[in-house]
Amino acid sequence: MTMGQVLSINNRHSCVHGIHMTSCRNFLFLFFFAVILFPVRSASAADTLSIDIFGPGQTAVNLYQAAPMFEEKGKGLPEPASSLDDHIRANLAFVPFFNQISAAELLEGGRLTGYRGDDVDFKKLRLGKVDLLLTTGWVAPYGVELRAYEVFTGRLVVGKAYTLAGPDQTGLVATRFCSALMEALTGRGGFFTSRIAFARKTGRIKEVFSVSAVGGNARQETDLKGISTSPAWSVDGRRIVFVHMDGTTHRLGVVRPDQGEVELHGVPGNTCISPAFLPDGKLTVSLNPEGTPNIYRVDETFDIEAPLARSWAIDISPSFDLAGTRMCFVSSRLGNPHIFLKDLRSGETRRITYDGTYNTSPALSPDGKLVAFSRQTDDGHRIFVHELETGRERQVTFGPGNDEEPTWSPDNYFLAFSSSRTGTYKLYVTTRHGDKAKRIPTGQGSATTPAWGPAVSE
Repeated sequence: MTMGQVLSINNRHSCVHGIHMTSCRNFLFLFFFAVILFPVRSASAADTLSIDIFGPGQTAVNLYQAAPMFEEKGKGLPEPASSLDDHIRANLAFVPFFNQISAAELLEGGRLTGYRGDDVDFKKLRLGKVDLLLTTGWVAPYGVELRAYEVFTGRLVVGKAYTLAGPDQTGLVATRFCSALMEALTGRGGFFTSRIAFARKTGRIKEVFSVSAVGGNARQETDLKGISTSPAWSVDGRRIVFVHMDGTTHRLGVVRPDQGEVELHGVPGNTCISPAFLPDGKLTVSLNPEGTPNIYRVDETFDIEAPLARSWAIDISPSFDLAGTRMCFVSSRLGNPHIFLKDLRSGETRRITYDGTYNTSPALSPDGKLVAFSRQTDDGHRIFVHELETGRERQVTFGPGNDEEPTWSPDNYFLAFSSSRTGTYKLYVTTRHGDKAKRIPTGQGSATTPAWGPAVSE
């Protein structure tokens, strides 16, 4: 089952909404226990908790994930309890503003008398400087209630109830709950419900895979042998475009993940580099029908429709904002590779990078305000973020090895990139503020050319 599939709704429960999961038929029915969103406070404020993910920095929120409980006293926890607890903890470790508090740091080892708000001694948790409490209550062997409470007020931030068909569904439940929690606290929950496409190399073969932003639910998207690389998502998440090379032949590939269909198309010229979708669904790609790679829009038959960036030099790596009004790209028209920005309405093109002599792999944030790119420094390639309005730049990755090929999350906050810091290229995630990078599990083989897909709504 993928996060993007249409989910069936169980209408037999009139008083509770949500999802039920049946692994044998890949159906999922999620039962919302309750969702209460409210203005929330910073860790130091006296009223409500507030998390501004776009500010220059965030106050760390002290989060305590209490041990799971079984509603029926005297019974041991069901089989999925430990797995679900571990999945939630691992998911939230990707969020830099959560400081996870251990039970050993709290009075009486953080033990609670119950998992519902009326059973919690919030005063004891406040003494331990806990801002946010997560509780897990198992009401049946495969029925669970998950809650998050603001400790200062004791109010419920979000609560959900789930019924699992089997223990293999704990990862999906954790993803859904963590997404709801992020939505409640920041107004944006798409990090946990989005996927990243990338090229995985094993031996001499590269294939396109995709994985959740925290490394779960890995899926192979192509099985073509040869080299399949440089994936990019359509805005609706229904297509992934990529480059396929088999011997000396370059072709443009399109895969539909929900259908498993893969198409390969010949294109003009003998090179095919860095394809990308425009927000309207049109394809763009760097081709060399005139000898030097330039950026073209292609039509439904994969013939050239119009040039988007053309010069005597090399123009590659187009990236677009979600409105489809701006395109950033790499060009060597001034000698060394630098990042340029084109206004697609006026046709005006301006240079973005001036520092360094080798700037590549631009990624325009969905809101069109920031450009992330890779710059060669004395210490190796590093990821930088450029603010288009102010012109300010800041380095957000620090190696070791090379950090390359940044891609933005749908919420304009997280950045995924490939890095050789362990000796083999793998995928990592940081934020626009340069928080400590965390590795995304992608399985065996190297992982390169990441592309972040759209968030999938519940």
